[in-house]
Amino acid sequence: MSDLEQRLEELKDRGLYRRMRMVSGPQGPRVLLDGKPVLLLCSNNYLGLADHPRVREAAADAAMRWGVGTGASRLVSGNMTLHKRLEEKLADFKGTEAALLFGSGYLANLGVIPALAGRGQVVFSDELNHASIIDGCRLAGAEVFVYDHCDTEHLAWGLEQAGERGALIVTDGVFSMDGDVAPLEEIVGLAREHDVRVMVDDAHGIGARGPGGRGTVAEAGLEGEVDVIVGTLGKALGSYGAYVCCDAVTSRWLVNTARPLIFSTGLPPASVAGALAALDVIATEPRRVEKLTANADALREALAREGFEIAGSTTQIIPLVVGEAALAVKVAEAALERGVFASAIRPPTVPAGTSRLRLAVMASHSKDELREAARVLSRAALAAGWRPGNGMPMAAAQDTHPAPYYDVPRAA
Repeated sequence: MSDLEQRLEELKDRGLYRRMRMVSGPQGPRVLLDGKPVLLLCSNNYLGLADHPRVREAAADAAMRWGVGTGASRLVSGNMTLHKRLEEKLADFKGTEAALLFGSGYLANLGVIPALAGRGQVVFSDELNHASIIDGCRLAGAEVFVYDHCDTEHLAWGLEQAGERGALIVTDGVFSMDGDVAPLEEIVGLAREHDVRVMVDDAHGIGARGPGGRGTVAEAGLEGEVDVIVGTLGKALGSYGAYVCCDAVTSRWLVNTARPLIFSTGLPPASVAGALAALDVIATEPRRVEKLTANADALREALAREGFEIAGSTTQIIPLVVGEAALAVKVAEAALERGVFASAIRPPTVPAGTSRLRLAVMASHSKDELREAARVLSRAALAAGWRPGNGMPMAAAQDTHPAPYYDVPRAA
C-alpha cells in the first residue's frame, strides 16, 4: 500500500473521506444523483437561474457568436467587449465606479488581498471567513489578526494594537457555513476610525440579500462606503466566474498587480453572457429574491418544529450542526436514502467537532418540498443515531480556526 493509499484510509477512519457524486441534468430543485431522483438541498443555485431559459439561451447564443473560449489572458488578447458590458452592468448593480471580472471567487480573493496588504502590515479577518480569504491572507505575507466571529469589540482591540500597520479588514457578507450576516455597519465605522480599507466577500449575498438582491452591503445601507466588494457569478447568478466591485483607481491597480487576473485566461463568453442575462432576470423578476427569503423562513420553521437547533442563520443557508464527522456522514446518507440530498460538511471546511449538514434553499423549491425535507431530515437523524437538537450549539463552533492564522492575543 502506498503512502497516499494509507492517508486515504486514515481519512476514511476519521470520517473525512470525500468523493464526487454524479448529478445528471440541470441544477433544478430535483435532480438525478447517481441515477436516483432526489430533492436537491445543497446547491448554491439560489434563484434557480442556472437552468432558467433566458440564461441558458443567452449562454448558447454567446458561444455561437463569440466562440467557446477567449484564447488568452485579458491583458494579452482575451479581453472582449462582452467582458466590458458585464463589468459595467455589475458596477451599476452594486453602486460602484468600476468592476473587474476574475476566473472564480477563489481567484479573486487570492488576487485582491495581496494587492491591498503586504509585509509589515496587518490584515483583520473574521475567524469564520471562507478558505479563499484565508489563503489570500497567507499569500499577502502580512500579519493576520483573526477576530472572534462577528465580534466588533475584538476587532476594535486588534485595530488599536496594530496602529498604523493596519491595512485591510476582510469579511464574508453572508458566512457560507453558518448562514449569518456580518455586522457591516460597525465594521465600516471602525475602518473609517482607523483609516483601513474594508473588503466584503458577498458571494452568498448577491441575489439573496438587500434591495433587489444587491447584497449585504446594500442591505446595510453602505453602498459607496465599502472599498472592495467581491462576488461570484456562480451562485445566485447561475453562471461561472467572479467580480470585484471598487473605485476606478483600485480597479486599475488590480489590473496591474492581481496575479490571478494577469496570468489567467479570460472568462468564456458563454459564462459572461449567462451572467448578463441573469442580472436582467433579477431586475425583471424581483419576486425571485422575495421567494428565496420566504422559502428560507419556511424551512427554518419546519426544522424548528422537528426539534432542530437552527439559531444563528438568518439567510438561505441553514446549518444543522451534528458534531462528529462520521455521524454527520451517517445522517447525510440516511437522508439521501430517503430522497433528500444534503451534503455533510466536515473539517477542514468547518472546525473539528462542528461537522454539519449545510442546507441551501433555492427560490425554485416549493414550500411543500421544504416542509417534507424537514420531516425526512428528522427521520434520517434518528435513523443515524442523532437526536435533533443535541448537536453542538453554534457558539461552540467558534472555538477553533478552520486553518492556522497569525493571531494577536485578546486583551485581558
